[in-house]
Amino acid sequence: MSLGDLASDATVFTAAFHVERTDLAAYAEASGDRNPIHLDEAAAKAAGLPDVIAHGMYTMGLVSRAVLEWLAASGTDARITAFSARFAKPVVVPASGGADVEVEAKVRKAGADAAELAITVTSGGERVLAPARVTLTAY
Repeated sequence: MSLGDLASDATVFTAAFHVERTDLAAYAEASGDRNPIHLDEAAAKAAGLPDVIAHGMYTMGLVSRAVLEWLAASGTDARITAFSARFAKPVVVPASGGADVEVEAKVRKAGADAAELAITVTSGGERVLAPARVTLTAY
């Protein structure tokens, strides 16, 4: 598929990711971001949060993963050339059961060489990134 085949306002994919605290610990180790609000329930609550929260960049990484997996599965020969998002709410990750992050991408605009996707990211029924946009450019 080419970017020019994308129709405005069409949903091009949905994806879901389950997040456990072990994922946050692995991300903290890999990124060097060991802020205790991402790892320790007492520290998170002392900071006024309901529980441990996922790193914002981890959440953005899940979106990038979803887009790249869709590009590969659809055979779309493009790459991510821009990604912007605002952190609207945290992804709360309880010790028991973890959290689910849902990603939906709709075509905002598309042309032969580039497309922009509007990304909706939710967890626990709340939007956690808003607005989020990804620009794709054809190879």
